[in-house]
Amino acid sequence: MLTLLARYRVTLGFVVGVIAFALARPTWTSFIYGAAIAIPGELIRLWAAGHIDKGREITRSGPYRFVRHPLYLGSTIMAVGFAVASGSLTVVVLVTVYMVATLFAAMRTEEQALDQKFAGEYSAYREGRAAAVERPFTWARVVANREYRSAAGVVLGLSFLLALILWRQ
Repeated sequence: MLTLLARYRVTLGFVVGVIAFALARPTWTSFIYGAAIAIPGELIRLWAAGHIDKGREITRSGPYRFVRHPLYLGSTIMAVGFAVASGSLTVVVLVTVYMVATLFAAMRTEEQALDQKFAGEYSAYREGRAAAVERPFTWARVVANREYRSAAGVVLGLSFLLALILWRQ
């Protein structure tokens, strides 16, 4: 079950997103507070994407020095921002259930895969026994990791909520 949730989390996220937007009742106040939360979440994702070489190594630079899953941390912060911006308690509950279920599944399956692929090196990192690696942030990694899709999603999601506010006035 965890593997299925992890594998289909993006597709499921689109479904949850459509439902969330249908239930959204944003106000100017909820939109401003939500955007102020969601945007830093994307900035964390950008920072992480500029450091990670997915599947090639255990990344230990940038935000990976401080947290094992900065991409998921950024996604969680973004989700909280969108839930707040939606102005709907139902959306908050829906997004919370989705995020807890899918991110837990993704983290568990990815950690197991990384530990197998890198012969225990991930366990050393997880336990704090691996030294940090200094590597500069690069926009080339951001592009290679296709983080522009997440950034576009933030812009589109906030734009849609803004359009809902303007339409209902």
